Amino acid sequence: MLEFLRGRDVLVAGWGVSGRSLIEPLHDIGARPVVTDDGPGAMAEAAELGLATATGPSLLEPDGLQRFALVITSPGWRPDSPVLATAVAEGIPVWGDVEFAWWVDQARLYGPVRKWLVITGTNGKTTTTQMTHAILRAAGIPSVACGNIGLPILDALRRTPGPQVLAVELSSFQLHWAPSVRPEAGVVLNVAEDHLDWHGGLDAYAAAKARALMGRVGIVGLDDAVAASLARKSRARRTVGFRIGVPADGELGVVDGKLLDRAFTKAAILAEVRDISMPGPAGIADALAAAALTRSIDVAPQFVKEGLQEHKVGPHRSTPVRELAGVDFIDDSKATNPHAARVSVLAHERVVWIAGGLLKGAHVEDLVEEIADRLVAVVLFGKDAPVIAEALARHASDVPVVELGSGDDAGMGAELTSEFDGADAVMDRAVRIAAGYARRGDAVLLAPAAASLDMFTDYTHRGRSFVAAVQALDEGDIGSTE
Repeated sequence: MLEFLRGRDVLVAGWGVSGRSLIEPLHDIGARPVVTDDGPGAMAEAAELGLATATGPSLLEPDGLQRFALVITSPGWRPDSPVLATAVAEGIPVWGDVEFAWWVDQARLYGPVRKWLVITGTNGKTTTTQMTHAILRAAGIPSVACGNIGLPILDALRRTPGPQVLAVELSSFQLHWAPSVRPEAGVVLNVAEDHLDWHGGLDAYAAAKARALMGRVGIVGLDDAVAASLARKSRARRTVGFRIGVPADGELGVVDGKLLDRAFTKAAILAEVRDISMPGPAGIADALAAAALTRSIDVAPQFVKEGLQEHKVGPHRSTPVRELAGVDFIDDSKATNPHAARVSVLAHERVVWIAGGLLKGAHVEDLVEEIADRLVAVVLFGKDAPVIAEALARHASDVPVVELGSGDDAGMGAELTSEFDGADAVMDRAVRIAAGYARRGDAVLLAPAAASLDMFTDYTHRGRSFVAAVQALDEGDIGSTE
């Protein structure tokens, strides 16, 4: 499949982590990589490494793309970006780095073909991937967690000794550009409004997620209406589901506090709910998904239990930060869309909610209406804070709302929120205001329901900023607002 690239130029669109991972494999198959990127610093770095580069304008000149046998795009590049759209119009194949990694693996360039266990969904991907990897480790299966979780798949394939199984976290962007991937098993955890600005709508977003269901086993979260509906469209040879409830035949679920498999055997207890490090329904759902993936390749029940017991949830995912004067401070910076924020808020009875950022086309009306009766107060920041504030005015008009970054209450101009150091100052102010509204028994919860890139470098920066602000509080800050 890759022989057509030998001795040919291949355009690497995007000089990020995934773009860098392409270079050695392209050299190994005899192709000539050429890098393009919108950032001059990225282009300079590629040139310093001795790589050929091409600017966007030069590629858009007549016949500017015709010398390329293939364009491999980083996942963040939208299909309507000029270079990619022109390549498609001129009949030049456009692959994502995941698509290329799939064919590198199928070509056995770096050893025997691996089993791919693919994890996607609006929320819970990273936790499920980590749980899956923990179960595989407990079973003694050489494996690695890779993909959207941080390690490029190509780097995982080149490891020595090589893994037998890949726990592959894939975003909707990556799946959009990877139509050939046929995993050993793939799961769609849930589908809610997210990245609609990139995909153009929920149907296209769901269709991208559904590409995880094209291999030997497809797995869907039955408690999520959209994910469950994908079972009817699954192209997997076999499709099973999981639910937080009593499972039917062909499903995994929960009975009397125990995870039960009725899909890959008649009935087998896999673990207990108390074995799961991430509390609440989201953690149980992720554990069921990881169990289904690993059971699909015949991992024994005892290793599912051992892996879930060993797994520890990563930072910024409903992570308790501190208890101060009877108030719990919770960091769920990873709640980057309304669906994730909903799960986070509903885990607590009374919440002082800290939220805001980039909604990416997602709607918050249903979220705000559902959680309104749990809200003690709300502190908002970021570009789309006014959108959330308007929803709160309609559905929770009696809840105090403070917007920061507009000059009101924050004592700072909107321009400050565009600088990362200013973002930390805004977070500190948000936490202090939230603490002032909190009373014993309340939770002060960072669950932004939005992406972070309007103010912070990423969601981890936002979470660290929250943690630092919470650690700086003292008991006098609690309940200080009359």
